[in-house]
Amino acid sequence: MFEYLIFLAISTAIFALFALGLNLQWGFTGLINFGHIAFMTLGAYTTVLLSLKGVPLLISAVAGAIVAALLGLIIGFATLRLREDYLSIVTIGTGELIRLVVNNQELPVGDTWISGAFGVQSYPIPLSTEPNLFVRFVMIGLLTLLAAVTFFTLWRWIRTTQISRTTDLGKRTTSKQEFASRLGVGIVLAVLAAAIYISGVIGLYNYNPKAGLMLVLLLVLAFVYWRLEILVRSPWGRILKAIREDEEIPKALGKNVFWYKLQSLMLGGAIAGIAGAFFAWQLSAIYPDNFQPQITFDTWIMVILGGSGNNVGTILGAVIFFAYDALTREVLPRIVPLDEARLGAFRIMVIGLILMVLMIWRPQGILGKKEELTLGK
Repeated sequence: MFEYLIFLAISTAIFALFALGLNLQWGFTGLINFGHIAFMTLGAYTTVLLSLKGVPLLISAVAGAIVAALLGLIIGFATLRLREDYLSIVTIGTGELIRLVVNNQELPVGDTWISGAFGVQSYPIPLSTEPNLFVRFVMIGLLTLLAAVTFFTLWRWIRTTQISRTTDLGKRTTSKQEFASRLGVGIVLAVLAAAIYISGVIGLYNYNPKAGLMLVLLLVLAFVYWRLEILVRSPWGRILKAIREDEEIPKALGKNVFWYKLQSLMLGGAIAGIAGAFFAWQLSAIYPDNFQPQITFDTWIMVILGGSGNNVGTILGAVIFFAYDALTREVLPRIVPLDEARLGAFRIMVIGLILMVLMIWRPQGILGKKEELTLGK
């Protein structure tokens, strides 16, 4: 049970990190990226190939993020001065191109060259060896601190529902609907955080390498989320939002729109590259087929579901997606008498129906702001 919760926490956190990169590009800047998986592929392969050459894991992961950012630079120079649809076409093509190149070329795996179709295995993974008792207690302390910060952030996020609206009389009144949605989301996330914390403490004390990987991943996710929240509230982030709404306005104010778009594409790509490193570490062996275009579209579901242009919403979208995936895998076979292939199609049909209802009832997503909706542009 605890091992399964740790596995779900790692999967959710990886795709929450991956989706934060997409949300920066689409939700805050309005860049339509249908090939986000390309950044993850480069991040994953760069990390594992360098680590097999003896490069420390931290440097390998940073190098993977830099290579992914450079891909964003190349795509940006090729497309960002053109119409928006060119970016979507080029990115989806780039994602498949990189996967096919990796599949058909020989890769420098350690001291030999091996066909990419055979995949890469037996590469180093963070914290794979059991640490001593003192280090385990330090890790539990870090997880406890992270849990405390999470609970405090959720409490403050609910408490500061000063998202008020101005009435005709000019008075400020708290939006009950906003408060109710934040309270509900906050309670769900707090319960999940508590379950992950308990599982993590047990996994770290009776050492499980996956629990160590989960701790590192959650720390990275928390750091990236914190820095992104600061960035999108800064003047830089406000310019990105202005570009999303109408790029002619920041142009008229003397802003270099192309350069800001390029920064957003590169930073989102670097975040996806880091997610790729953790994805490779979770799998313990990577193959080109692990990086199908479907992953990009699953991530779009997470961003749209939680609310584009909202980092908490993006994380919530990842939580809902994996909760739905886990529940339907366990519960649906007992309810719906279908074979495995038909059951998979049925699960996709159900989440498609949920998305259709959501787009009619709340097109901005669960936590998105309708006034910032760019989906219809």
